[in-house]
Amino acid sequence: MPELQTPIEELCKKLEQCGQGHLAQYLRGVTPQSARENLASQIEAIDLDELNDLIERYITNPAATPPPASIEPAPYYALDGTGPTGGWDAAQYRNAGERLIREGKVACFTVAGGQGSRLGYEGPKGCYPTSCVKDKPLFQLFAESIRANEIKHDCEIPWYIMTSPLNHDATVSFFEAHDCFGLKRDQIMFFNQGVMPSLDAKSGEMLMSDPMHLATNPDGHGGSFKALHVSGALGDMQARGIEHVSYFQVDNPHARVVDQVFLGLHATAPDSSGEFSSKMVAKASWDEKVGVFCSVDGRTEIIEYSDLDESLAKRTEAGGRLSFNAGSIAIHAISVAFIDRIINDKSAALPYHRAIKKVPYFDLSTGRPVEPSSNNAVKLEKFVFDGIPIAGRSIVVETDRVEEFAPVKNATGTDSIVSSKQLQSQRAARWLEANGTQVPWNQDGSVNATIEISPLTATCADELAGKELPVSIEPGSIVVL
Repeated sequence: MPELQTPIEELCKKLEQCGQGHLAQYLRGVTPQSARENLASQIEAIDLDELNDLIERYITNPAATPPPASIEPAPYYALDGTGPTGGWDAAQYRNAGERLIREGKVACFTVAGGQGSRLGYEGPKGCYPTSCVKDKPLFQLFAESIRANEIKHDCEIPWYIMTSPLNHDATVSFFEAHDCFGLKRDQIMFFNQGVMPSLDAKSGEMLMSDPMHLATNPDGHGGSFKALHVSGALGDMQARGIEHVSYFQVDNPHARVVDQVFLGLHATAPDSSGEFSSKMVAKASWDEKVGVFCSVDGRTEIIEYSDLDESLAKRTEAGGRLSFNAGSIAIHAISVAFIDRIINDKSAALPYHRAIKKVPYFDLSTGRPVEPSSNNAVKLEKFVFDGIPIAGRSIVVETDRVEEFAPVKNATGTDSIVSSKQLQSQRAARWLEANGTQVPWNQDGSVNATIEISPLTATCADELAGKELPVSIEPGSIVVL
């Protein structure tokens, strides 16, 4: 717990000024002094100056969001070479992206605050064994990809990893126990995600989870911008001369940690402000549970699948393709200057999103824990993709689902470790076949083998060219390269 900066009585007065007199009264009575200071430190970490406004806006008098005047599919740079302004030259943008990487202007940024509990794994999700043969953890796959790109471009690529209070120490210890998977320790910076207080849905009072702890919830991936600033990571980027970050989530082993073409488009395409760009895949079905890139009143933004009207979600073009086809895979390129603007310009601040949840709490008036039978609390969080419409001109770039989207979210079924390993083998088989290896395919399009290609061997099919590869792969075999 950080050292307390504000005298407790001064903190109590601030609590009273923002409608939290119940907590001020309780804090004054906490003993011993060390316990009081511990609780005070938790309270001090909350931005009390904005609390009154948040309670007014999201609890006391929540305003309905006016419906947009128009919603249309967002334009994007497609895999077939067409784009918002006509055809585009991938080689041109690859060269631009490679130059940025080579000049040390690109860093990786991974949001990794989650636990592996849904996977039956007790520990940070990034530590979960994921590769289809060697069981390499997600963090190792990313580290090897970063190292491979450093070798290819003769540079150093800093890596910023946002953890959570729940998994921070375990994540750092994991990296140190594995010697940072071949990366330098000083090129990796770990920092904690912020939290927000869980608020009583009627009164707006901050809830306690137990006698000594506030009830809090993570402030969302959108809170990552503030966390970069508070932790000093943003300043570190600026000191290193980093201009753009490659943003991806920890649960996708197929995320390309730095994509030269994507970065080149982001930074130099004529219709891009170079502030906030995104990748998409064609949706698997109209009801796939991914956010959808839309043009809302002329500006690109993501609409959550649950918020997109069903008639729009089902709309098709003449050839049967979904009109609203651009599904988000939470991969972005974001400029450091834009992050700095989000932090320092109040007019560019990301909005909060309000969720009504059932939150157990400690009742200060009775001194007893309460298990509510219905939703009783408001949780506030920010979404990183809300930065898209704030950016001057935001572009969307299509990528291939097998190549870049194999999420590990569940133990079984869709987006599970099982489906991810199948996709990992499928991608590796594609790469080998593109370089002349005969691969056994099943009728359903899956590969009849288990194949793992280390990122240190190749990060794309082209990088296998000229390497010693098998002439053919036997059905049912296990291959590691």
